[in-house]
Order: sequence, then structure tokens, then C-alpha cells
Amino acid sequence: MRIDLNADLGESFGAWRMGDDTALLDVVTSANVACGFHAGDPRTMLATAAAAAERGVVIGAHVGYRDLAGFGRRFIDVDPDELYADVVYQLGALAGACRATATALRYVKPHGALYHAIGRHAAQARAVVTAVHDFDPALVLLGSPGLALRLATETGLETAVEAFADRGYRPDGGLIPRGDPGAMLTDPDQIGDRVLQLVTTGEIPTPTGPIPIRADSICVHGDTSGAVAIARRIRQRLEAAGIELAGFAG
Repeated sequence: MRIDLNADLGESFGAWRMGDDTALLDVVTSANVACGFHAGDPRTMLATAAAAAERGVVIGAHVGYRDLAGFGRRFIDVDPDELYADVVYQLGALAGACRATATALRYVKPHGALYHAIGRHAAQARAVVTAVHDFDPALVLLGSPGLALRLATETGLETAVEAFADRGYRPDGGLIPRGDPGAMLTDPDQIGDRVLQLVTTGEIPTPTGPIPIRADSICVHGDTSGAVAIARRIRQRLEAAGIELAGFAG
């Protein structure tokens, strides 16, 4: 049995610092690196790519809306052609950072509001999927089950499904909205138990009982309080159960 552990990284911008990327890169197997639109900047991209390469961590592009002020968590009704161009631009930026640091871009994971929008917004989903395919059809699209992953499969892209370690789930399989009770989980032991349950049984707890869920990768948000402790606890619990941690797109 094996699973990937990913984290959203490279989200610092100029003098603004977000998360402990160095510590997380010592734990995770895949890194979703911000590409400068919702967070991140060229210097941060280069440093994160280099640090990931040094540790053998697989690199993915964390593409988002052009929304630094909102950290990419606000839906933007952007024209699909513009979104296509924005995604290609972000992929090119991170691919260049990877090339300069002797590593390679392996997958794509949309960020925040864009991640959720392409699960149901047909025009934006198609724009993102087409941009990824046109840039490099060997890239894997990582996300939650929904419209974008279906379109990606139809287009010929490989896909991977993720689950969130530090977010609460509703009984219908969706995430509890940020700001609602139970949306954000911060206790490392509780999260470690949930992830172990998910990986070994294919179920995750909800307020009304466990639901089935499939995952190729488990995400820890780099900006979650105590993210490093959470990631370490997850890894400890999984390895103690004999579960291998490895990048899904390695």
C-alpha cells in the first residue's frame, strides 16, 4: 500500500513570509508550488524548486487566479481565453524554475477558488485542462473528482485524486466551507487518525458518519496552523502502519 503526501508551498511573496517550506519539504513527497498569481514570486519559485530537487520531492504547478490580494480564494469570472493564457504563463514560469534547478515539472494542481470552480464551471474547466494539455500532455492533473478531471481524462491527460488532511468533509463528500465550524482541522493526532483511516479503509469521517472517498494523494495546506507538525504526524502514522509514501507523479 502506498500514498502520496503533498503540500502547498512557495507561497511567500517579497517580504511576506508564508509557512515553513524547508521543514515541510523534509516530510512531503510532492510540492504544489505557487506560480506567482495567487502567491509566490520568481525568487521563491527558484528557491522552492531547488530545495525540492535536493530532497527528491516531486514538483507540481499550483496555478490560480490572478489574485494576490485575495490569495486566490475569490472566484473570478475570467474569460476562458484569458484563463487559458494565464495557466500557460504560470506553467511556463515554474517549468523554467525547474529547468534552472535541474529538476522537472510533473503535475498541475489548481489553487483555491479556481480548484473548486473547475469542478463545475464548464468553460473554466475546459480552459484549464486545454492549457495543461497544450503545454505538456505528459503532466498529471491533480484534483477532486468532478468536471475538470473528467474532461482531462477525455483529453488524454493522466489524472490523480486528492483528499485533504486538514479540512472537514460534508456528508455529500464536499468540503465544509471555510469559516464554518469544523472546516479547518489543526490537531495533529486527530488528523493522523483520519488520514490513516482514509488510506486503510477508503473512508473519512463526517459530522453524520464516515463516507467512502478515494485518494492518490493527501494534501496538507502549508498555511494551516501547525502544518509541519501535522505533516510529520501523518507520515509517522502511515509509516508505522507499513504504508509507503511516494510521489504519484514521480
